[in-house]
This record gives sequence, C-alpha cells and structure tokens, in this order.
Amino acid sequence: MSDQMPDSAPQFLTVGEGEAAREIAMLVRPAQAGNGAPALVWLSGYRSDMSGTKAVELDGLAAELGLACIRLDYSGHGLSGGSFRDGTISRWLEEALAVIRHVAPDRVILVGSSMGGWIALRLAQELARQGGVTLDGPKLAGPKLAGMVLVAPAPDFTSELIEPNLKAKERKSLAERGYFEERSQYSPEPNIYTRALIEDGRTNRVLDGIIETGCPVHILQGMKDADVPHAHAMKLVEHLPADDVVLTLVRDGDHRLSRPGDIALLLSAVKGIIRSSTNRQMPT
Repeated sequence: MSDQMPDSAPQFLTVGEGEAAREIAMLVRPAQAGNGAPALVWLSGYRSDMSGTKAVELDGLAAELGLACIRLDYSGHGLSGGSFRDGTISRWLEEALAVIRHVAPDRVILVGSSMGGWIALRLAQELARQGGVTLDGPKLAGPKLAGMVLVAPAPDFTSELIEPNLKAKERKSLAERGYFEERSQYSPEPNIYTRALIEDGRTNRVLDGIIETGCPVHILQGMKDADVPHAHAMKLVEHLPADDVVLTLVRDGDHRLSRPGDIALLLSAVKGIIRSSTNRQMPT
C-alpha cells in the first residue's frame, strides 16, 4: 500500500520569509480511516534527522497501529534546506510548529530525542500560549497535546551543559569566529556550536520555572550517557510537578538508546501514552 511507504515521497514546506525562507522536508504518514488516536510527531536531536533508527521504528509502530506519523528535518539537517550554522532553538522550533500546523492533526504525541526533547517542551509551551480564544479574538488553532515521550532529553543544553564547561580556547573561538568546533563521536565531521545558538538558547530556557505540559510525560534516560548526564533528566522531572511523569533509567544505556532493547522500551512508552490518551477521551 502506498501509505505504508512515506519515505519515498518527502513533502516540503517553506518556512520563513525573504532571506529567512527555507524548505523543510517532512515525511507524513496518514492515519488509517476512522483511527482517531493522536498523531505521533518525531523530533530529532542535534545533527540527527528523520531517517535515524528511532525515527524509523516510531514510523513502523504508526504503520502497525494505523496511526498518523509526522517526521521532519530541521533546517540544515537531512533533506531540508538552509544552513546548519544559521540554526537556533527558536528557528528549529518555528519549523516544527509550522509543520505540525500544516498537517493539522487534532491531537499529537510528541516524541523528542536529545535536543528534540527541548523542542518538544517548547512546543508544549507554544501550543498552550497560542491556542484558545482571547478578548482580541481567536488565536492560532493548534492540536491538543496528548502526551510526550522524551529520550535522553537535553533541555537548556546550551546553558546547562555547554556554557559551564567551555574551555578558554572555545570561548576565544566563539568571541572571534562566532562558533567553536568539538569532535563528534557519532560523525567524522565535528559538532559546531555557534554564538547565535548559545545566545538564543538562553531565551528558550525551560528549566527556570515550572513546566506545565498538561499531559503525561515518559522520560527514557541512559545512566551511561556521556552527553547528557542522567542527573539532567532528574532535574527536568523536578520542573514537571503538575504532570503525570514516568522516568525510566536504563542502567547500561548510552545517549543514543538505539539498541533493540532500548527501542522496545521506546515503543512501549509510546504505546502507554496512546492507551492513556484513549482512556482520557472515554466518557466518564
């Protein structure tokens, strides 16, 4: 069936205007007719894309259950246009929000990996802020958030994990060149962190107060994560006091959490959120 192979036909959405315009690639799997369950939305990590193991496995789950699934590549990533060095949390958030509004599902479950966890939390805030009706008239309509699954989430990683650990030569490079490079254990190309990314990160902080997502949240975190220490996930839980939060610590798990056992945990967490969203929709 053609709807089982969304990978063969990425769609493109223009986000931004003028010089800021960029073509954002997305893979959209439609729900089977009559399936009213929430759409799954995959949000990748820094320098990751929608063709990674976890993203493909999530889409496979959607195919199996007849759910809609939305994946996208941020600008400067994967199949999308735009320069990676122009990327900031605000810019990538704008793109994710634009794609979700374009596809326009009624309800969504956000599944965010690493930096995608930060984007997911900011999306929750933006959907809450922009939804509803005000005295000035209706705001932008948006889907309701049915739940969140965060894999090794890295909210505020620029200010919490990068800035406090900057070496003198990295600070000098930021000041003089506007970026610094760091060796990547996942790619032959170095990671690039720009001054714009770091400065914009401060304006997108979520760990500076209570985060109200209004939905169940399941966090998966490896205890041998060399990139985002598990203490960071514990800190995030402290900022989610009002929500139904489950934290699963994987004792020997690394940052990627892409082993078969890790994938099974991820899919189980997503299924749990789907079940809880269905229960909440049932009349009492």
